[in-house]
Amino acid sequence: MKEYNVAVVGATGAVGQEMVRLLELRNFPVRNLILFASARSEGRKIRFKGEDLPVQELNRSTFNVQRSTINLALFSAGATISREYAPFFAQEGIYVVDNSSAWRMEPKVPLVVPEVNPHALRPDAHLIANPNCSTIQMVVVLHPLHQYAKIKRVIVATYQSVSGAGARAMEELRIESEAYLSGRPFSNLGKKFPYPIAFNLIPQIDIFLDNLYTKEEMKMVNETQKILSEDRDLREDKNIKISVTCVRVPVFRCHSEAVWIETGKKISVGEAKEILSQAPGVKVIDEPEKQLYPLPQEANEKYFTYVGRVREDISTEKGLLLWIVADNLWKGAALNAVQIAELLVEKEFC
Repeated sequence: MKEYNVAVVGATGAVGQEMVRLLELRNFPVRNLILFASARSEGRKIRFKGEDLPVQELNRSTFNVQRSTINLALFSAGATISREYAPFFAQEGIYVVDNSSAWRMEPKVPLVVPEVNPHALRPDAHLIANPNCSTIQMVVVLHPLHQYAKIKRVIVATYQSVSGAGARAMEELRIESEAYLSGRPFSNLGKKFPYPIAFNLIPQIDIFLDNLYTKEEMKMVNETQKILSEDRDLREDKNIKISVTCVRVPVFRCHSEAVWIETGKKISVGEAKEILSQAPGVKVIDEPEKQLYPLPQEANEKYFTYVGRVREDISTEKGLLLWIVADNLWKGAALNAVQIAELLVEKEFC
């Protein structure tokens, strides 16, 4: 089997570390793994296949040294770094899978969820965008239903874990929880969230925009429309109506979503469950009489996107409600990126 020299940019972050883990867990054909991060992480070691690999600072000098040897790069270093460096990698013929928001809505940049629109990958498109974590798990579930009945409208409320804000946010939840339970005062001033997150909910993720939606909410709207409109059979449906409320919740890992859909033709609960049970990457857990439904604790470090609580919307004739849960660090980020890399290899693009 052909092997590849793979770079992980942002290798010491929460998602970057999961990218390294998943490359090993999924036996991706890595010849050499090159790890890049910021200057403060230079010299750190990350274990890969029994070996401790050094982390290098990403700068023009280190890139120039390595650029001729890299076949594929997974970026998880944020939009600023991606805007600066991803084009340099791509111009060298390196396929870049970028996890930031920098390139997602660029018309010529494929925005890919492998179970939904693998055909969006092109041999000439060396820069590929990974969608937002909440978008990914929702479209994996919506796509097969959209193929069957053409979704007209989506309303979603997300319940997003703190790991979506990074390792520091996870530590903030732990510290606040310990302080709260021991009766010690604490302040989150200057930390990751505008209010304490322990035993609390914050109905704001990212900044507010002029339309009073947050940037995170509009990411879900715009990305979902782009991904589903790239389906070769449903390109006329570019204007699915979508409305979103994103909420940060005191859960360490895994995002959950309550989703309402309205379709062009009626789908029964039984039909929906049958369709979803056969959908790639989806697992149905839906036995309400046994109190069985998807839970964040059960989705942790799992490859699947879980769906349950499937029921008819009693407020409209052609509506369904769904409860969707997935690991935001895996399927919502690192796993989706590695799956894209696997597709590039399968298609023999690199």
